[in-house]
Amino acid sequence: MTRLGLLTSGGDCPGINAVIRGAVLKGTIAYGYEFAGFRDGWRGVLDRDLVPLPRTAVRGLSRLGGTILGTSRTNPLMDGGIEAVRGSLSSLGVDALLAIGGEGTLAAAQELSDAGIKVLGIPKTIDNDLDATDVTFGFDTAVQTATEAIDRLRTTGESHHRCMIAEVMGRNAGWIALHSGMASGAHAILIPEHRVPTLQVARWVESAHHRGRAPLVVVAEAFVPEGQQAPYSPRGLDTFGRPRLGGISLLLEQELKELTGIETRATVLGHIQRGGAPTAFDRVLATRMGMAAVDSAAAGRWGTMVALRGTSLVNVGFQAALGRLKTVPEDRYREAAVLFG
Repeated sequence: MTRLGLLTSGGDCPGINAVIRGAVLKGTIAYGYEFAGFRDGWRGVLDRDLVPLPRTAVRGLSRLGGTILGTSRTNPLMDGGIEAVRGSLSSLGVDALLAIGGEGTLAAAQELSDAGIKVLGIPKTIDNDLDATDVTFGFDTAVQTATEAIDRLRTTGESHHRCMIAEVMGRNAGWIALHSGMASGAHAILIPEHRVPTLQVARWVESAHHRGRAPLVVVAEAFVPEGQQAPYSPRGLDTFGRPRLGGISLLLEQELKELTGIETRATVLGHIQRGGAPTAFDRVLATRMGMAAVDSAAAGRWGTMVALRGTSLVNVGFQAALGRLKTVPEDRYREAAVLFG
């Protein structure tokens, strides 16, 4: 009997459990596969920490946030190496891997695939910045969560006549900021793809304030103000060598207060955007991706990732997913900027 191993790596994300459920149910019913899950991502592979995943283990999972398998930011290529992964899979009787993760996870999966290990990828990033798929599950939930939080910030801003700044996730792309900012009627949206002088942000804030509004600014964590060289990252690097972002809104709070004289408060939404139950859209998309990954395994499409194109699920090579990030195009930003101020 074919035995497939599932793992979730990187940041947690609403919809992961729906992927696991979709994969296990489709594989069990349609192909008679056996499933097991590695605890805490690639760490579980290296430590041979495995848990069985029978059909009964995935009941009701689609509505649950997070991941029942746990996750980590372990890099298998640095912490163990290709041969360690190969040895673990062989000793545990796991024939192939279904890796649920973002850019770092898929990059590791590509290296393992190139070395002859059977791996399939399922894209996971709330930032929606993987170029090979139209949408990633978790993004819709993150936008909905951010919008609800920003709506609450707006009410307190209006009560105190303050400028409110909401910092949302977005390491390489400003999709969450763009969508939640437009949905909540922000007076300024600041994203990594478009540098804006702080003086311009101050003018937008003053324009809204002069009309009797409580100014609202939505900023992505990786936004770089014009004149600065890199995103604000005071917490060093993660295990994949990427800056740990967060806090740009706190810098903007002080600068905007000094430039405008308006009382300003910043809120970093942070991990709130990752948590909670996935939206209906994300539950459906994640379930379909899990099922499609098992179909891909049955067809032997190793070394690929499932991707959404329009309303159809297709397979793309890992390189297509990693070659270029999907960022907010200039015309989409200018479309929103008409509403600023």
